[in-house]
Amino acid sequence: MKSCNEWKPLIAMIAVEFGFATVNIFLKKVLEEGMNDLVFITCRLLVATILLAPIGYFWERNSRPKLTLRILFCLFFSAIVGTSLTQYFFLLGIQYTSATFACAFINMVPVITFVIALPFGLETVDIKGISGKAKVVGTLVCIGGAMLLTLYKGMPLFDHSYSQAETAINVMHMHPTRKTERWTFGTIALTVGTLLWASWFPIQSYIGKRYPCKYSSTAILSLFGAIQAAILCLATNRNHSAWSFKGKIEIISVLYAGIVGSGLCYVGLTWCVKKKGPVFTAAFSPLVQIMAAMFDIPLLHERLHIGSLLGSITVIIGLYILLWGKNKEMQNCVSKVTQEAEDIKEQEPQLPVITVSAAADCP
Repeated sequence: MKSCNEWKPLIAMIAVEFGFATVNIFLKKVLEEGMNDLVFITCRLLVATILLAPIGYFWERNSRPKLTLRILFCLFFSAIVGTSLTQYFFLLGIQYTSATFACAFINMVPVITFVIALPFGLETVDIKGISGKAKVVGTLVCIGGAMLLTLYKGMPLFDHSYSQAETAINVMHMHPTRKTERWTFGTIALTVGTLLWASWFPIQSYIGKRYPCKYSSTAILSLFGAIQAAILCLATNRNHSAWSFKGKIEIISVLYAGIVGSGLCYVGLTWCVKKKGPVFTAAFSPLVQIMAAMFDIPLLHERLHIGSLLGSITVIIGLYILLWGKNKEMQNCVSKVTQEAEDIKEQEPQLPVITVSAAADCP
């Protein structure tokens, strides 16, 4: 039973990343058909709120602590960092680059989360020990891979006739300098989205300790995110026709992204952050790229560039050096605690045993 419980966070995170990968494919499709990205974000978050609010109300009504203004403020800020602005910048980046490239950027999230967690005491580094050195080396390798991913695009590894024809048409109407500017703008948007997403994990770790209700907190988070995205959309786009759906694919995409992406996946993330901490949860982010590529390349005929591949491999290598160091540190910590407990037990003075016998003439 204990072994089964230890596997639950791992299985949950694999399922969460698979959900995010499939959502990214739907995102790319509806954005190509002209759906407004902020409308998409608002609608998917509203769907998640409608799904989770009754579950949280009935399931957690007996265990839910008091919802204070401080918790509400934290959830509001968490919605800015983890839903509205993060999704906006990622969707903006997908429009100007590709879904595969956007997923590759997510590989940087674990390292950035680790760096952010350090000053708040959520992570520690013993630079003299091998575990601390591994964590530092892993961080530097990840940063190097992220720079390679950002600065070098390279030639495409896969070519499809459909993709070639579409690219040829775009090249006729777009100057090479303009194409470079679009890719650069998309890269900047993905960088901002990555920084925001990495910041969400430590914030959610703080909320999870003070309001440990995954369904209720995710419902409130989604509601705040929907309000923020709607305000941002109305401020940047006054065209009310953008709020109307143009086909079944848009409706299906919004429902799927809301139920799976913003609903179930965020509940899973919240639960894993509470159980295993922010760095463990963020460490599974690279799986999104691998899973998305499995659908993206054959179905949407996306091009996988050599720069994205080399950068992602480098980031993943650095990531697992970092995780190896973290695992080694946890083993050392457990061994140290066990040894200290044994030492204390040995140092405890042995109390003399006094035997009292009743006299025969006692009344």
